Formats: sequence, C-alpha cells, structure tokens
Amino acid sequence: MRKKTTIPHILKMKQNGQRITVLTAYDYPFARLVDNGGVDIILVGDSAGVVVAGHDTTLPVTMDEMLYHVRSVKRSAPKALLVADMPFMSYQTSIEDACRNCGRMIKEGGAEAVKVEGGSNIAHVIRAVSSIDIPVMAHIGLTPQSIHRMGGYKVQGRADQAERIMDDAFAVQHAGAFAVVLEGIPATLAAEISAELTIPTIGIGAGPYCDGQVLVIHDILGLCEKYSPKFVKRYADIAPLIISAVEQYVAEVRNGEFPAEEHSFS
Repeated sequence: MRKKTTIPHILKMKQNGQRITVLTAYDYPFARLVDNGGVDIILVGDSAGVVVAGHDTTLPVTMDEMLYHVRSVKRSAPKALLVADMPFMSYQTSIEDACRNCGRMIKEGGAEAVKVEGGSNIAHVIRAVSSIDIPVMAHIGLTPQSIHRMGGYKVQGRADQAERIMDDAFAVQHAGAFAVVLEGIPATLAAEISAELTIPTIGIGAGPYCDGQVLVIHDILGLCEKYSPKFVKRYADIAPLIISAVEQYVAEVRNGEFPAEEHSFS
C-alpha cells in the first residue's frame, strides 16, 4: 500500500538519486486523479489564477482564493505531499505577515508545506517561516510574481546572471528551504546547482538534470490555450474529447434523445 509522502521522504529521494515528480492541482477531482497517478508532490499553484480564473498573470490571486483551492485539494486526502503557493503580497510585506499567512495555509488550508518566490532577497522570510516549523519550498530563476521587473516570461541565468542565480540557490538552502524550484534557466546552470545543493531541485523549463520536475496539469492535458511554453510536453489532448461530449449532449437534448426512459423516474 502506498505510504504518505513526507518532507524526510523527499529529502531521502535526493540522497538516493530518485527523481521527484510534481504536478499542480486546484480542486478535489483533479487532485484525486493526480494522486492516483502516483506523483510525489501536489502543488496547489498560484497558476490557478491563469489556468482556472483566466487572468494573464498570477499577480491578482489572493490568499482567500488560494485557501479555497488548497482546502479543495486537501479533501482528496492525497498520499502526495501537499505544497501550497503563497500568492503575491502575502509574504513580501513583513515577517509578521509572512508567518501569519503561511500559518493560515497550514492551519486553515491543510497544506503540509508552502512555496515562496525569490532568492537572496527573500531568504529572511524563508528563515523566519522555517523557524516556526512550516516547511518552505523556494522558487528561483524565472519567478512569475516578478514578471514586471523581468519584462516578461524570459529565461534567467544566462551570462552575467548565472552567478546571481547560484547565489540565490545557496541563500535559500542556507535559510532553511527543504527544496527549490528552478524555473526558466539554462540546463547547464540547473545541473550545476543540483550538483552543489544538498536539498532537492525541482525543474520547470530548467532541463533534465534537476532532482525532480514540475508541470501544470492543464498544460500536460491540453487544457490551457493561453500559453504554450517550450518546456511543456503534452501527454494528452483531452479538450477535443470534452468538446465532443458537450456537443453530443447539446444535440441529444435538442432532438429529444436525452433524457431517455432509463434516465427518468416512474
């Protein structure tokens, strides 16, 4: 029988050279499906703002919205480790706000860890939150909440940026993060960081040499038409199946074929 995945289990996977699998989920039914598929970590990402709510960026997502999604996923009782994204401005304003909001995500949402974006600039937050026994996953490189500073979704860590990204990686590890997401950086840099750090690296658009990989569930199923990043692999294309089912339903209702006798009560 599959055991519950914990922080020590994730750390041991790095030590044993086992690749870590991460996918997003934002609601009860998708969380059940993702968990049944055997992933190690379910990330309730603020990407919900894009793939679920239809925003162009993750910036509008609120704490209340994230708590709703995290609680929905928690009800599926996943065996995977449940990690929740901290939305923009929920942890940047002060240590007190960061600890309070991360605590809410654990206490009210049922998350088992939180994820924050930023490197050296946010290490003090990681240190404070970790010190009150809330596990923190860091996120460096291309950080979507910093989209305006970066001028868009652009690859980070090339040329003169590489040293800064490496410094960020060591900063979050030293601050107490149990893992770090590496997004949108060259594969060679990601390989170097993964070899140097003692905590697991989770790549997204960072090549094949990270300790694990994360993707958005809507992307791998062909359900998001807003963006199609180079690093995404589509494992299924279920949008046409859904449209076909809806079209069949519409046709059967209009021609009187549904509901039939077997769908009715006597």
